Amino acid sequence: MARTKTKLKLTPILQRKSRRPDIDEYFMKMCLCASERSTCRRHSVGAILVKNKMILSTGYNGAAKGAKDCLELGCLRDELGIKSGEHAEICRAIHAEQNAIIQASSKGLDIEGTTMYCTHSPCIICAKMIANAGVKEVVVFQKYPDDDSKKLFKEVGIKIRFIKKPDLSIEFYE
Repeated sequence: MARTKTKLKLTPILQRKSRRPDIDEYFMKMCLCASERSTCRRHSVGAILVKNKMILSTGYNGAAKGAKDCLELGCLRDELGIKSGEHAEICRAIHAEQNAIIQASSKGLDIEGTTMYCTHSPCIICAKMIANAGVKEVVVFQKYPDDDSKKLFKEVGIKIRFIKKPDLSIEFYE
């Protein structure tokens, strides 16, 4: 999939054309920014953990610290012909959701009762980690081809919400 770049257009505040983003759009745009750091050749995924409208941690999908990533070595899943949504364990990358949880843990942050914003719905492995981490809600705009996480969330009482993909432009006023 080819990536496209959007130029930042500076607009005087009196000429503002768009409305102020709501809180879901605001956090989801931050997920999209985090996803730009992804080293996965298949999906650019970003995740953030939010509590009381404050960001606790961010994550994106990429190789473990110090390990070579897919941009450098190529995609192991592509080489083995593994379809998206299958055998998530066969991958060099740590998923964005996992990295957001790990980052919070490394800082000693309590993430019980948080909301996780993520560009994609989680795989079952991430869903299990999200459940055990005490996340209460997951907000996404892109469906990952794995319905097992949805079933687990229903069973353990985690709310999952699908929202519209946010506008990819950013208005900045001087």
